[in-house]
Amino acid sequence: MRMNNSKIYGSRRIVSLLLILCGLMSTSNGFAATGEARAEKQCVAPGTWVRMQDRRVLTNGEVLKYLSQQQVVLLGEHHDNPDHHRWQLQVIAGLYALRQDLAIGFEMFPRQVQPVLDKWVAGDLSETEFLKQSNWYGNWSFDPAFYLPIFNFARMNHIPMIALNVKRSFFNEVQQKGWAAIPQDQRQGITDPAVPQRAYLEMLAGSFVQHHSGPHGRDEKNMDDFSAEEKKGFQRFVEGQQLWDRAMAQGIADAALRDKAPLVVGIMGSGHMMNGFGVPHQLSALGVAKVAVSVPWDEQLICEDLVPGFAYTVFGLPPPRMSAEEAKPHLGVYLEPAAKGMKVVKVVERSIAEASGIAVGDHIVELAGVPVRNMSDVVVAVQNMVPGTWLPLTVERNDKRIDIVARFPAKDPVP
Repeated sequence: MRMNNSKIYGSRRIVSLLLILCGLMSTSNGFAATGEARAEKQCVAPGTWVRMQDRRVLTNGEVLKYLSQQQVVLLGEHHDNPDHHRWQLQVIAGLYALRQDLAIGFEMFPRQVQPVLDKWVAGDLSETEFLKQSNWYGNWSFDPAFYLPIFNFARMNHIPMIALNVKRSFFNEVQQKGWAAIPQDQRQGITDPAVPQRAYLEMLAGSFVQHHSGPHGRDEKNMDDFSAEEKKGFQRFVEGQQLWDRAMAQGIADAALRDKAPLVVGIMGSGHMMNGFGVPHQLSALGVAKVAVSVPWDEQLICEDLVPGFAYTVFGLPPPRMSAEEAKPHLGVYLEPAAKGMKVVKVVERSIAEASGIAVGDHIVELAGVPVRNMSDVVVAVQNMVPGTWLPLTVERNDKRIDIVARFPAKDPVP
């Protein structure tokens, strides 16, 4: 029986979430709330824990007691939502009050920077040195201010931090060549991922179609209807996602299965854990049985997504109200590395990028006359923009250079 992934998962926001998780780092708020989302019924009240199995409201104490008895606790996030990170810190602090044998694993760091995390926890690095030595902007384009409170909590309490991921260059290589083409001695210790569930493939198919169709492409084409060429591309797409999932699961399992194992808390995008897909599925295959998933709920998800099996618990958050400091400029593009600059793979509707004439397939090669070499060049340039100013940029389109001006509107004072 064929299943329409848009009906199963009910929301384009989950598909958009996977676009970032499947190798696209965004300089925009890819999950900006829409009028439609704000009109949704608030199905999880702010400050409330709801158990998905039976929709029962639990107390904070009940949830923390259960989580503290697991081998692994996975805490989801939308990377650009500061309230999600505040919630994660709240849960970590509550768990630490119950169990001091804690370790925290992070999607944001490739395993090659583990020595830097160790030095940070030991107190040997300043924040500036830590971000520089861990190549934060090269590995992760989101604001480090969202994560630093968690990093500082770990440092203050000498809680081990674990780098869970792989380098993006390895991820890109797998998506281009396929997992089978990577020699065993070049797989960075990552073992073959467990076979994905059919429903997970359906969800990834929606992401794949949107990724390859531009900002207004269809996202309801079933993977059974893919052409031979699309099936080949989709297979590579899935293998890249599974590499991400398996790498994080192995990093967590290595800590959770050792003698006198700590309670391992995993910090990662919600798309890697929802519905038991991704990391929970890989952890099960690795022999980690006691895994609990908790996800923050706000207007970026819709009520019909919250079904039994979606997570163990969902915590309700109020609608976002960002301060002037947090409301950083957003260009509105999804990017991936390319031989020339950064390639635009998606343009967010009604964004500055769309208004400026930036198109899918463009390569951003210069910003304010400065060559673009990597993601951090774009992130830093955009986040340094002052409301009401213009950013000149140069793109290559069909082998021609085009000068574009991105106009960042003035903002009203935050009430």
